[in-house]
Amino acid sequence: MTTRVSIQGYEGSFHQVAAQQFFGKETEVIPCATFKEVVKIAANKKESNGGVMAIENSIAGSILPNYNLLQKSNLKIVGEIYLQIRQNLLVNPGVKLEDIREVHSHPMAILQCLEYLEKFNWKLIETEDTALSAKHIHQHRSKHTAAIASKLAAELFKLEVITPNIHTMKNNYTRFLILQREDVAQPVNDANKASVNFHTDHSRGSLAKVLTAISNGGINLSKLQSFPIPGSDFKYSFHADMEFDTIEQFNKVIDEVKPLTAELKVYGTYKRGMWK
Repeated sequence: MTTRVSIQGYEGSFHQVAAQQFFGKETEVIPCATFKEVVKIAANKKESNGGVMAIENSIAGSILPNYNLLQKSNLKIVGEIYLQIRQNLLVNPGVKLEDIREVHSHPMAILQCLEYLEKFNWKLIETEDTALSAKHIHQHRSKHTAAIASKLAAELFKLEVITPNIHTMKNNYTRFLILQREDVAQPVNDANKASVNFHTDHSRGSLAKVLTAISNGGINLSKLQSFPIPGSDFKYSFHADMEFDTIEQFNKVIDEVKPLTAELKVYGTYKRGMWK
C-alpha cells in the first residue's frame, strides 16, 4: 500500500523532498495551498497517512503559526528531517544561459539567490511557489525563461539544471516535522528527542523550576519557544524540544515536571534528525 502524505506546496517542492527522505521515493504527496490544510488532511484517515510540515529555518527562524496549528491538532510528531535548501537554475532542454530573459520563482528563493542573479540582466518574476514555476516553464516550453527550484522539480518536469546551487547562503537548512494520527503513530525505537508544550501557573520562579528539573534530569533543551495564551493577560505557554539518551530518562523528567506545570502535552517522541 502506497504511503500518502499531505505537504504544503506543489509536486517538486522541498516538502516533497523531505517526505521522500522520510517515507521513501515512492511516497505519494497531496499538495496543499496552506499549512492549515496540511494538518487537516493529515488528520483525516480517509485522505492520508500523515503529513509533512516545515517548522523552522536556520536563517529565517521559526514558522510561528505552525506551532499553533500543531497545538490545536491531535497529530503526533513521529520524526523530523533537516533538509539543506539547494536552489538551482532550471531551463527547458537545450536552453543556454544567453537565451534566458526572465527568471521565475518564489520571492524567498529569488532573495536567496540574488548574489548570483545580479550577475545577469534578467527580469525577475515573483511567483507563489518554486516548483510551480518549474512546472509552468515546462508547460509553456519557453526558450527564454528559467525557474529557480529543486532538483526534484527538474526531474519531475523534465528540465535541465543549467546552474546548480545558486543560493548565496550555503548553510541553509529547513526542519520538517513528520506528523501522523495517534491511531497510526507507532512507538519510535531508540527515540532520543521529544517535543512538549506546557504552561505554568505563572507564579514567581515557576518557569525556572521547570527548566531546573529538565536540566537536573540530564536532558538537553534544544529549543524553547514562548507563545501568548489567547484571552490571558500576557501569560505564555512554552514549546520545548528536548534531547535525551533513553526514553526512560525522558519519562522520569516528565513525571517530575508535570506537578510544576498547569498543563503539559507531549507532541511526540522521535529520532533526532541528522544534518546532511
